[in-house]
Amino acid sequence: MKRRIVAILLMMVMLFTMLTGCGSTPSNDKETVEGGETTVTATGNFTVPEGGYDGSEVTIVFYNTMGANLSAVLETYIVEFNKLYPNITVVSTNVGNYDDCRDQISTEITVGNQPNLAYCYPDHVALYNLAQAVTTLDSLIASQETVTLADGTTEILGLTDEQKADFIEGYYNEGKSYGDGLMYTMPFSKSTEVMYYNKDFFEANGLSVPTTWDELEAVCAKIKEIDPDSIPLGYDSESNWFITMCEQYGYPYTTAEGDDNFLFDNEQNHAFVKKFNEWYNKGYLTTQTLYGAYTSGLFTSTNEVKSYISIGSSAGATYQRPAANADGTYPFEVGIATIPQVDASKAKVISQGPSVCIFQKENPQEVIASWLFLKYLTTNVNFQAEFGMASGYVPVLKSVGDHPIYSEFISKADGGNNITALSAQVCLAQKDAYYTSPAFNGSSEARTQVGALMAKCLAFTSGDIDAQIADAFADAVAECEYSR
Repeated sequence: MKRRIVAILLMMVMLFTMLTGCGSTPSNDKETVEGGETTVTATGNFTVPEGGYDGSEVTIVFYNTMGANLSAVLETYIVEFNKLYPNITVVSTNVGNYDDCRDQISTEITVGNQPNLAYCYPDHVALYNLAQAVTTLDSLIASQETVTLADGTTEILGLTDEQKADFIEGYYNEGKSYGDGLMYTMPFSKSTEVMYYNKDFFEANGLSVPTTWDELEAVCAKIKEIDPDSIPLGYDSESNWFITMCEQYGYPYTTAEGDDNFLFDNEQNHAFVKKFNEWYNKGYLTTQTLYGAYTSGLFTSTNEVKSYISIGSSAGATYQRPAANADGTYPFEVGIATIPQVDASKAKVISQGPSVCIFQKENPQEVIASWLFLKYLTTNVNFQAEFGMASGYVPVLKSVGDHPIYSEFISKADGGNNITALSAQVCLAQKDAYYTSPAFNGSSEARTQVGALMAKCLAFTSGDIDAQIADAFADAVAECEYSR
């Protein structure tokens, strides 16, 4: 309800800006190319002023959710940034968790008091865009304006071809997932889902690590034979599971284009949900909702009922490791692998973790200063390496893998004390597999609803399962439409 009220307020702000001519909307330029064909080139809602950064004194505010250890890393690099740009003052502000950040900014936008930069997820940006509050980054990224640093050296305001190519493609492309081809965010630090497994148990019983869902089904059946009391697989996020299956199969989920955004009610998606319902009824799996807690607790359990496979966030690797014994050893070694695929040669895994957006401001120098700071953090290999090691998130640059300190960190990867490094190692190895879903007003509700219907449908045990699944899908779509 709170988000719906905020969305209404933002739409009122948007209407006001349209009627008064305040603010600006993303635009496209038509360009005629050889052969007489007309193409559309996205330009966005921000024009870089002639000369780019004029060196004036500005203060920019960065909303984030960093705790003390990550804030310490950030503050170190703010000091280094100020050596390059002494007239730009950066104020880093912790605003609680991601939802707190979204809600506070949504309220501040209604009175024009939003920060300059903020942690964000795609659905946050879609919400802010109801008030046209987010600056598109295309003109900044493309700018060839020269910027002079305090030490007398120069660089271009935008990104070089080498800098753009260094970003992990799936992470970078998240910024263009809003249906108009424009860039609204830059990737900051990322996570994904990985498959944790009890390496000792697998080796002792001659089990191969599954790479496909068919292989996983066979492994779950074998585990159930070996340990009848077990629940072989725990999957933390029902939403991620549903969306990932749509992506891996190539079945419709949602679209940011047009008015018919919710496409997931189709026979193909009904079919994979029914398949997993059968797995659940065979005792092969549970999820966070059905288990009543994160399934990592089942995976790390030393009780009679346990799981031997857990699919969860790569950033939560330490929670997938069992408590150490008195002598410092662990009850079992954890292995980590890419999640199972429909087709292992065409892997798809979800991209998660915060990006950063820049908000519209009357003073264009605030926008440019915000861009310079964001560019500094996202293209700085040293920062990305140090922040990644401190946070457990994956750096967004390919070149971080060659960084001496980060390379040493990764080289120590194991399923015990260095499980965070092992998780990062797997994430970097699957860098070509990342995807993001379309972002629009309602995409967050779609995610919530498909997660709820997944949990609901898994638990069906009797009656006409097909009809119950069909009803659950129809209800989910109706809830998505109602929420807008």
